[in-house]
Amino acid sequence: MPVQPMKSIAAVAVSETPHLSPSQIAAAGLSTAAVLLLLGVTGLMSFFYRYIPLPVVRGVQLSQGLAFAFSAIKYIRYDQDFVTSKSGPARPWLGLDGLVLAIAAVLFLVLSTGSGDDVSTDVRGSDCVDQNDDDGGDVELLRSKRNIDRRLRMLSAIPSALLVFLFGLVLCFIRDPSIFNSLKFGPSKLHLLNITWDDWKSGFLRAAIPQIPLSILNSVIAVCKLSADLFPDRELSATSVSISVGIMNFVGCWFGAMPVCHGAGGLAGQYRFGGRSGASVVFLGIGKLALGLLFGNSFVRILNQFPIGILGVLLLFAGIELAMASRDMNTKEESFVMLVCAAVSLTGSSAALGFGCGIALFSLLKLRRMERSSLRFRRSMSKDSGDGTNVVP
Repeated sequence: MPVQPMKSIAAVAVSETPHLSPSQIAAAGLSTAAVLLLLGVTGLMSFFYRYIPLPVVRGVQLSQGLAFAFSAIKYIRYDQDFVTSKSGPARPWLGLDGLVLAIAAVLFLVLSTGSGDDVSTDVRGSDCVDQNDDDGGDVELLRSKRNIDRRLRMLSAIPSALLVFLFGLVLCFIRDPSIFNSLKFGPSKLHLLNITWDDWKSGFLRAAIPQIPLSILNSVIAVCKLSADLFPDRELSATSVSISVGIMNFVGCWFGAMPVCHGAGGLAGQYRFGGRSGASVVFLGIGKLALGLLFGNSFVRILNQFPIGILGVLLLFAGIELAMASRDMNTKEESFVMLVCAAVSLTGSSAALGFGCGIALFSLLKLRRMERSSLRFRRSMSKDSGDGTNVVP
């Protein structure tokens, strides 16, 4: 299961003044982790997962996916100032971080991954058609379809996201060759943070409170729903995911690690670019561990030069994949709840606000249906009693 930084805590840390200190960030992460751990151990998280309506969860997923996609388009079109979280002037067409480079990355990812469908399923379906065509004697059509299937298999086998990322790393050194001189070998020193009572109070009030509902919805419930959609043969427990988030933050935050959680966006991106098993996350973890032990904090200098346009392209595909999970709404009522929840979440910049509105709307629609059913039942009973009075024994 992929992990990612807790978004609300990160946003507060870099956008609000005064900025949160490392101890306050750790306190916010530990507070959020404690809540999730408590919900997981007591079984309340499984209760929420079981009874929260699916249209509301789909609305949260749709809003998060579209939010990622909107941010990605900004990254591609404009220069970014991540310290102030504001967009700068329009990105130039040419250059090592220009629009042409970003568009080329989009074209490469579309050609190699298509719409994100599982090619093996399409191939199996076409094999059945091919057999029927072969029985009919259409050899030319059979040969053409087999060539297309072979080409799709070859394209889907390309580790497209990894190649785009490695290409971006190469551009880092081309954009700033002085990076070579600033790299230092060996891991950075670890030390325990000293978290005071003021750090706990500030971290909880400013960062943990907005993060807790987002972690419950997007890091546990939406992740489990999305996992059930992508991997229906592998059951994922909301209790285990919630406990996992709690434990990994209780280990890392004391040493200054950024609070992290599981996320539907990370899972959607992993699946979109070919990840189908836990081995992909294992290899990713091994790679990050090796970079951390080899370069320590000096690796941040490389990441500072990573082309933001390419980063936006990768985020765009992950966001679209997450938003597409909401395509299974079968009735107009379900779509209505999902879209209202997504709209409120996007305009209010709060998944918790959209969730609350979605729950209220879903309950009102159910109450309306119950009132109509009750009225229909009373009319039926009154009609039956009227017919009974006119019957002569």
